Amino acid sequence: MSQNYGTKRVVTGASYGLRDWLAQRITAVLMALYTVVLLVQVIFGEPVSYYKWAGIFSQQWMKFLTFVVIISILYHVWVGVRDIFMDYIKPVGIRLGLHVFAIVWLVGCAGWAIQVLWRL
Repeated sequence: MSQNYGTKRVVTGASYGLRDWLAQRITAVLMALYTVVLLVQVIFGEPVSYYKWAGIFSQQWMKFLTFVVIISILYHVWVGVRDIFMDYIKPVGIRLGLHVFAIVWLVGCAGWAIQVLWRL
């Protein structure tokens, strides 16, 4: 026989749970695999130089993989930063301002990274 002492479960925040946990793990695995692919290309072959880097990133499959990893990094960072703000920043106005700042910063970083990638 269970007793209810009048306590209510309070759910705070949005999007907590399995979806965010899974997104963090999937994006982490993608970033780890990308790191291995990049290290293999850098370690084997000719010495590291600008031309080697340009050659690695001139391949269309590598550009695509890098683009996917950039998006993964941005989503990974967004989920983590958003959860930190939701947990530790209580005033709604400040939290909203930080969310907007983080989104603008991450979009700017994405634009810069993609510009660098396709400039090669």
